[in-house]
Amino acid sequence: MFRPLLRTQIVVDVSVAIVLGGLITVLSGADVGGVAGLGTIAGLTLALALRRMAPGLGLAVAWVTAAFQMATLQDPNIADAMVAGVVYTTSVYGSRRVRVLGLVSAVVGAVLAGVYTGVRIYGVSGIGGRPESLMESVNYGITWFVFTLAVLLLPWLAGLAVRARRSARMSREAQLLAERDAARADRAVAIEQERVRIARDMHDIVAHSLAVVIAQADGARYALRADPAVADEALGTIGSTARRALGDVRELLGALRHEQGTAPTPDVDDIEQLVGQMRDVGLDVQVERQGDPSALPTTTQLAVYRIVQESLTNAYKHGERGAPVRARLTYRPDTVEIDVVNRRAEGDRPGPGTGHGLVGMRERATMSGGSMTAGPRGEDFAVAVRMPAQPSTGQMPRNTIPSTNQERSPR
Repeated sequence: MFRPLLRTQIVVDVSVAIVLGGLITVLSGADVGGVAGLGTIAGLTLALALRRMAPGLGLAVAWVTAAFQMATLQDPNIADAMVAGVVYTTSVYGSRRVRVLGLVSAVVGAVLAGVYTGVRIYGVSGIGGRPESLMESVNYGITWFVFTLAVLLLPWLAGLAVRARRSARMSREAQLLAERDAARADRAVAIEQERVRIARDMHDIVAHSLAVVIAQADGARYALRADPAVADEALGTIGSTARRALGDVRELLGALRHEQGTAPTPDVDDIEQLVGQMRDVGLDVQVERQGDPSALPTTTQLAVYRIVQESLTNAYKHGERGAPVRARLTYRPDTVEIDVVNRRAEGDRPGPGTGHGLVGMRERATMSGGSMTAGPRGEDFAVAVRMPAQPSTGQMPRNTIPSTNQERSPR
């Protein structure tokens, strides 16, 4: 029944009502109507004081006061204008039921005011010293009905307009808040995707480069005394691989620090150099190519290179030593297919790994709008990727990227 208001609002409402009631009492003077008239002014003052705090209760008090005024046969006076303020607040602040009751009160109150005034003039008063005729009383009652209806209905309509405008403003504010929350969510998703992309690139660069460096370092240690030339060649490979990895990491960190930075973007032409590096560390790589990759966009070429790089690195770390690794790259006008097959290590005992390699390859394939399967195939381990030649929007579809603990292979 009572609306929550600030203490300041309550004080203002009560003060305004008391001041208006006092002014009306002073202005009415001898025409106040005695104790009954003072009671009417007091009741309407109370109704006006309750108009925002309890619109329904204020309307009820106004009706009781009006009934008291008619029961004591008082003439309408300026204090009745306070009912307009009560009706206005029923439309602005009241519930649906109170709002409807305010409209009904405006219409019914105008009818009762017209009938009451007409009957009172016909039975009691006269104009020019003679009793009013019935027709004149009816005309006077109709005039008073129209006047009262305007005084009560117009504030109710004005309150309805104010309520609609306030609702529209609140809707706009809610929409702005929703748009701001959506922008924050999109920004968070973009940041997360960028974080995942940087982690994926960092893993591909570091894991491959360290695998090559470790292999060459072990070979150089064993060949240092037996064949210094081989050791010197291995050390040269370690240096060039480390420098290349350091450059890639610097570019990647530059993209992380600066918005205009560029990330490492190797393409399909660099796969030949990648294969040469893997052969240098003892991996027997057999590459079969079909189609022309020159029309592929940069993002697709980067995805192809990174997937092949990670597949060969996994084959070196987890595959059987000396067994050939077969890589087939098929470039079609609309799709790109990558198939890398290597013999699994004896006893299927994988080497050390975190599982991020397969996750990264799957993410790259998914972000390009393609798919990837990876797992044992008889005595071999096979990676098969199918993705469109033209990448999709690049947005990571939800619930499509498995977490690290969902990958069965530690690659």
